[in-house]
Amino acid sequence: MASSVAPRESRPWHPGGGFIHEQLLRMQARAITSDGSQVEGRLTRMVGFTLEARGCMAAIGARCRVEGRNGQLIDAEVVGFEDDKLLLMPLGEPLGLQPGARVIPVAGGEKVSVGDALLGRVVDFQGLPLDGGGPIRTQNKVPIGGRTINPLQRQPVVEVLDVGVRAINSLLTVGGGQRLGLFASAGAGKSVLLAMMTRFARADVVVIGLIGERGREVQEFVASLKDQQGMENAIVVAAPADVSPVGRLRAAERATAIAEYFRDAGQRVLLLMDSLTRYCQAQREIALAIGEPPASKGYPPSTFARLGQLVERAGNGDRGAGSITAIYTVLTEGEETTDPVAEAARSVLDGHIVLSREFAEAGHYPAIDVEASISRVMTRVTDSSHQKLALAFKRLFSLYRRSADLIRVGAYTSGQDPQLDQAVALYPQMMEFLQQEMDSGVGFELALQQLAESINLGDQPHAQDPIDGDQVGSISSEPGR
Repeated sequence: MASSVAPRESRPWHPGGGFIHEQLLRMQARAITSDGSQVEGRLTRMVGFTLEARGCMAAIGARCRVEGRNGQLIDAEVVGFEDDKLLLMPLGEPLGLQPGARVIPVAGGEKVSVGDALLGRVVDFQGLPLDGGGPIRTQNKVPIGGRTINPLQRQPVVEVLDVGVRAINSLLTVGGGQRLGLFASAGAGKSVLLAMMTRFARADVVVIGLIGERGREVQEFVASLKDQQGMENAIVVAAPADVSPVGRLRAAERATAIAEYFRDAGQRVLLLMDSLTRYCQAQREIALAIGEPPASKGYPPSTFARLGQLVERAGNGDRGAGSITAIYTVLTEGEETTDPVAEAARSVLDGHIVLSREFAEAGHYPAIDVEASISRVMTRVTDSSHQKLALAFKRLFSLYRRSADLIRVGAYTSGQDPQLDQAVALYPQMMEFLQQEMDSGVGFELALQQLAESINLGDQPHAQDPIDGDQVGSISSEPGR
């Protein structure tokens, strides 16, 4: 009986695929070695999303193309090996794969296309446009893994980066080249705060990595930026939750590589990564799939190694005046001390901003818990008068919060503690100071002026007391936070 399937040679060519395109890819793959070794292998096993191939050689991180049942090529990445067996993970849906499928290594390491043409665009983990704006034509390419910078040759953090958020500018001042964590539970308003910083930060370029988020949130975030003209100097790299674990890892690394390019060009870059937790979860999925044993709460050791490697790529560079100020969101539920990702992030970051669900549920935005938050470079980038103002505010705010239950039930009588009386009187305007409309930014100098007004500094003699600079940044009752 005649076959109903057309011969392979008769399949028509079409842009982005087709017979000729596939043959060119195969010819490229066959040319990668000249020592007589076999460069094509066969798919021998698939468990979950892990593919096993034999008969070909490729390094960790290399790309391969696996030929599906109908001749389509599915990209996969080498994530491990065992003896002569390669372990791969597909970048897309592995539909159509079957035993014995051809595995074709691809020449060269992965490069990231970079340039000014990326500004205002939204791309996926492979750099392909998601916004319908047509092809992105860039002239430069950089390695997706970045380059290692000697820590002794990094430029120090010496100047303020104005992020346009009053509470952060005044009480948790960010330095250019600092790396901060934004710790928040679901519904605490982290996306709102990130959108505000994208629009109002005094940065030359803003790079946003949306890693493992819901597709709806990606669309809403980008739409809100476009409505507020916040995309002009922004670049969004998105890998929603339905993208493979390898794709989520590569999206975070691509966003970081783009930020590194602009930093090395002398630009002040703000890198916003949402979220570091999803990045670690993607690495956990890969590591467990290839047999790495879990260590802490189901996370293999490689997860925390990758976390440190990603974070260390941000910061000031060793060339010129460029910087990457990075803010990574960390998802928290319940006690943070039991979350290994949150604890690991705290140990490698230069500070943390904690969002309070209690404030968010009360309609207080941004829902920043100033008592639990700290900027470890604030004393380096601000003067003593600013530090005294911030510490005076935090002392009064914390004093009221610690006594709030007594005040609410009427167990505290005015006149017993002069400082608490001042805190009670100033608490409403301090709470008003911490709130800010989502569609308006507050610059650094204005935030400092409003900070002094919020605590009536001229009438508060205790605010003029000498302050130990190491105390500025946190007055939480929990030491070390």
